[in-house]
Amino acid sequence: MRRSFTPKIGIDLGTTNVLVFVYGEGIVLNEPSVVAVSSMNEIVAVGSEAKRMIGRTPDTMHAYRPMKDGVIADYRVTEAMIKYFLKKALGNFNIFKPDVLVSVPAGVSSTEKRAVIEATLKAGARNVYVVKEPILAAIGAKVPIYEPQGHMIVDIGGGTIDVAVISLGGIVASNSVKCAGNKIDAAIIDYAKKSHNLSIGEKTAEDIKIGIGSALPLEEELSMDIKGRDLLTGLPRTTEIKTNEVVRAISRELREMVKAIKDVFQDTPPELASDIIDHGIIMTGGTSQLRNFPELVKRRTGVNAVLADQALFCVAKGTGEALEHLDTYKRTILAKR
Repeated sequence: MRRSFTPKIGIDLGTTNVLVFVYGEGIVLNEPSVVAVSSMNEIVAVGSEAKRMIGRTPDTMHAYRPMKDGVIADYRVTEAMIKYFLKKALGNFNIFKPDVLVSVPAGVSSTEKRAVIEATLKAGARNVYVVKEPILAAIGAKVPIYEPQGHMIVDIGGGTIDVAVISLGGIVASNSVKCAGNKIDAAIIDYAKKSHNLSIGEKTAEDIKIGIGSALPLEEELSMDIKGRDLLTGLPRTTEIKTNEVVRAISRELREMVKAIKDVFQDTPPELASDIIDHGIIMTGGTSQLRNFPELVKRRTGVNAVLADQALFCVAKGTGEALEHLDTYKRTILAKR
């Protein structure tokens, strides 16, 4: 097979993480979507290096996420971040501009979509294709999307939960709600403040969620020592937190996410709804890996829910698959430049 000189790259541009797929190599990068900027407006660090700086920067520097709720919140910094990831994925010696396929949330507006295309072009892409996340997640989870059958995909990342019913290669009903992993972290921070008089950071909240968090109460609870600043004395303090406390802390956010799934069911034609009962709900994305989340969805909807294999990588793997069969997926691709 004659190989084109144009590199093909897929980017899962998430609120929390950026995953980069290089055609012919697979997923080459999985780094936090964090950028550290100096007070002079210069970019100091990107990715893992920048994430280590969150909550630890001096007054002359600020480490933050330029993506908010799955879309670009800071255009210039996002462009610099994409440029950094493209360069890191391709190496310094690549002279050809790549064709880039980028994922966007299902509920993205045309303005937000345009911003993604422009930022990626300015970062050094030759052509940019934009595809909705649920389609890519379905492709990555090996769902036969072109069959005349209904499949429900629930992709939960850091910024958004994207729910979509897919049939014949297109989205029949969808919903995108700005409540996902980051809102869960914020609820844990809030709980520690109110119930333990302890101020904790984003990283600690994320560690709690991954380490002992659950969507349903556990009979044998897990526990974890957390460190933070005592709100009464202002001094550092360590306290213990247990799983069922976390379940209570994040119950509102979980209810909101389950509601997003139920809302899509209400818009789903009956024939496709019966297909979904047969096939079950497929859950992808980092936040769907929360303990017992599929079980919670099953209990609340009455439909079996399964966690996709390598749930975190489904969208990135989907970009790779779509790049390989670009002509086949042309009709599900939203925009090209």
